[in-house]
Amino acid sequence: MQASLLAVLAHPDDEALRCGGTLARAAAQGADVTLICLTRGEAGRNTDPTLTVTDMGEQREQELRQACAHLGIHPPVFLGYHDSGRGDRLRQDDPLASINADPLDIEARILAIIRRVNPQVMLTFDPHGMYGHPDHLVAHRAATAAFSSAANHGVPVQRLYYAAQTHEEMRHLQGEPFTRTSAAPELRNGPGLGVLNGLDPDTYAVSPCSVAARIDVRAYAAQKLAALRAHRSQTGPLSTLGTLSDAQIRPLLEHETFSLGGLRSPLLEYPTSDLFSGLNVHYRPVRPAASTP
Repeated sequence: MQASLLAVLAHPDDEALRCGGTLARAAAQGADVTLICLTRGEAGRNTDPTLTVTDMGEQREQELRQACAHLGIHPPVFLGYHDSGRGDRLRQDDPLASINADPLDIEARILAIIRRVNPQVMLTFDPHGMYGHPDHLVAHRAATAAFSSAANHGVPVQRLYYAAQTHEEMRHLQGEPFTRTSAAPELRNGPGLGVLNGLDPDTYAVSPCSVAARIDVRAYAAQKLAALRAHRSQTGPLSTLGTLSDAQIRPLLEHETFSLGGLRSPLLEYPTSDLFSGLNVHYRPVRPAASTP
C-alpha cells in the first residue's frame, strides 16, 4: 500500500514550525503527504512593512502554497472556513468562522478527503492547540473525530499523532535558556514567541513520557526554514515568529515531537522515531541526516 499522511491544521504557517520537517521527511521517503487547512488566515496581521497586502486571505493562501512546494508535499486543501482570530480580535459574529461552524460538517469534509487520500497516519494539534488558539482547538476536535469515525467509512487510519511541545521546548520558546550541551555558547535566546507569553507549560506542554514520536528532521532543516520564510506576512520584522534567535530556532530544526492521539495497530517502539514504523506501506529508508543550517 502507498504510504499516505494527512495533516489537519488551521492556518497557513501552522505547518512550518512544529511539523514541517516531519512532512518534508515523509514526502522524501515516498509518502503522499496532504495538508488540510481549515482557513486562509484572514485574521492575521501583516508583519512585513515591505510587503503590500490587499487581501490577507489571498496572501496567506499563496504563502502556504509556496511553503508546501518547499516541503515537497501536495498543494494544500482549503476547507473554506474563516479565521476566527483570538483574544480581543475573536470573530464571534462571523458565521463562516470555524468556531461557528457545525463540528459534524467539518468532520464530514475531512472524512471526504480521508476517503480520497487513504492515509495510514494523521497529524493535528494537541488537545490544547499548542497555545489555545480557538481555530487550533476546532482542528484538533474535528481531526480526532474524523480519525475515530474513519473506519466506518472504509478507511481505518492506523495512527493519529498530535504535534506537541515538551516543557523544555516551550520554556525555551518563551525566552528561557535551553539546556543543550551542543548549543553554541555564543547563541542567546530572543525575547520569546509572543503567542506563548504568560502560558503555563503544565497546561500547554507535555512531559517527556507523553512524547510518542521524536522525529529526526535534520536532513530537512533547509526545507523547513524555506517553508517558514515563505510565510512573509507572518514572519516579518514586526513578528516574534520571524525574529526568534538562532538558539531558539536550532532545536526545532533537529527534532519534532508528537504525542499519541489514537492507534488501530501496535506501536512497536515508544517513542517511535518514524511515524510509519511497522506499517506495511511503500516507504523508503531514512536519508542520512545532514548538518543543521
